[in-house]
Amino acid sequence: MKPRRSVLLGLSLFCFSFISPAQTPPASPPLRIFASNGIKAVVEDLKRPVEKSTGRPLALIFDSTAALRKRIAEGEGFDLAILTTDATAELVKDGTLSAATSADLARAGVGVGYRTGTPKPDTHTAESMKKALLAAKSITYAADGASRAFVDKMIDKLGLTATLKPRTVFAQGSGPATAAVAAGQSDLVLTLTSEILPVQGISLAGGLPDEFQSYITFTAAVSSKSPNMAAAKSMIASMKAPSVAMIYKARGMEPR
Repeated sequence: MKPRRSVLLGLSLFCFSFISPAQTPPASPPLRIFASNGIKAVVEDLKRPVEKSTGRPLALIFDSTAALRKRIAEGEGFDLAILTTDATAELVKDGTLSAATSADLARAGVGVGYRTGTPKPDTHTAESMKKALLAAKSITYAADGASRAFVDKMIDKLGLTATLKPRTVFAQGSGPATAAVAAGQSDLVLTLTSEILPVQGISLAGGLPDEFQSYITFTAAVSSKSPNMAAAKSMIASMKAPSVAMIYKARGMEPR
């Protein structure tokens, strides 16, 4: 009887080795998300809730909209893009993104960041903004950032283009720009408020003066080639939920 039981046990284990994998559901592939730096903090805050609601892990790729568009043009695969509205519209127009899934999420204005613990500069009026820029030994902002055009325009209108040129350090992306101020390498960073508030070591002095202020809106849309269309659309729905409004506001954004 013992040999018989050994044979049966061995046979059952042999069969189980083939049956078990088939009974274990395969892991869901991650959703690849291309997201602009301007909305990075919100996407990171929502990562776990979205993963729970969609049943998919998220592979988050953050960069400037310009850099992400380049990666898209080079054929890199992704499921969902959250870029500036203008960039999203162009990608919808050429068929890269699905028009039916496009949705505005939030907008952010341009702000001024300074190193925490140093005197807070006054940015409320054109005159005080000019004084703050002139008092700074070094300023920085992203060379490829969506807000650069607005910053350049303000500096030009203040008549400071030539004066600030030798004091300006351009960074590739808002991350290195804010990090430079936190490390004391630059006095001021000019970028979206949503890129300033989450960074430890720097504080928000305020937005640009009203006459110079502009806003960047971020829009989500699913890749037309995504094999995970339903899950990607579910993520957009999660980011549009009324309960998420407080997260946008806490990160310096206005939900749309």
